[in-house]
Amino acid sequence: MTGVRVVQQYERGVVFRLGRVRGSVREPGLTLLVPMLDRMRKVNVQVVTMPVPAQEGITKDNVSVSVDAVLYFRVVEPIRATVDVQNYSFAMLQVAQTSLRSIIGKSELDDLLSGREHLHQALEVMLESPAAGWGVHIDRVEIKDVSLPDSMKRSMARQAEADRERRARIITADGEFQAAAKLAEAAGMMAEAPAAMQLRMLQTVVEVAAEKNSTLVLPFPVELLRFFEASTARLADGAAAAAPAPTVPPQTPTVPPQAPADGS
Repeated sequence: MTGVRVVQQYERGVVFRLGRVRGSVREPGLTLLVPMLDRMRKVNVQVVTMPVPAQEGITKDNVSVSVDAVLYFRVVEPIRATVDVQNYSFAMLQVAQTSLRSIIGKSELDDLLSGREHLHQALEVMLESPAAGWGVHIDRVEIKDVSLPDSMKRSMARQAEADRERRARIITADGEFQAAAKLAEAAGMMAEAPAAMQLRMLQTVVEVAAEKNSTLVLPFPVELLRFFEASTARLADGAAAAAPAPTVPPQTPTVPPQAPADGS
């Protein structure tokens, strides 16, 4: 019974007879081998998840980073994966490391942090060429983490804070601009209808009185003061025009007294 072998569903069998590979790959199930002549090597065809250790490098914009990735691949040609390469898993790991270093040198920091999709595609293209010669298919490769120096993290934090502050100031200024435009429009409407100012003032008084305050400050419109001033001036001018002219009493000529004659 030593010539009977079992191949699992997730495996394929590569049979060597006297050192030479048999033409066909043994499928899952029972496999009969010729004792003392055949030797079978099983190859796992499941998807392999291989973590790529962190690789340090300098990006295109001269930033020192450490990047690690994860590689997903599977064997599609068991004979080539067994004969053409000594250890296809170790070979894929080494190619993934060198390709990752190459990608770091060709990319900028912003691409590593936010634009990773095209980096994943570039890594996959770089790995497909050697993997095809080893009977391996690359399912996907992704950058997992990007480590930055502490100084760069602080610089990016300051930059993000400054950008948020800039946007907050722009939003505040835009709100003030819109409020000023609406106030100017409201002032124009109130100038055409003076009664609107009084109504608005009464509405403000109602809103303030609803707060149950002990002190109520009542604003006095400047237009009303100007109205009272103009009315007072018109009344003063009318009174001055209606007053009679002052009469001057007749003056009686005064005769100087006569001096007495001498000897009288």
